[in-house]
Amino acid sequence: MANQVTKETKIGELLMMDRGVASVLMGAGMHCVGCPSSAGETLEEASMVHGMDADKLVADINTYFANK
Repeated sequence: MANQVTKETKIGELLMMDRGVASVLMGAGMHCVGCPSSAGETLEEASMVHGMDADKLVADINTYFANK
């Protein structure tokens, strides 16, 4: 079964699923992926901090997983 993420998925959990997803996060402008404090943030929280659309980010990440 493919990985499926939600806005409540924590960045640390997401990176444990697949380190390659960091390229999706960084491509969206979230360059703090390696920051220790980001690991405990949900995608929704991180999106808010970075002024991003959390729904679009989640959709992009789920597309990444679907195309693997």
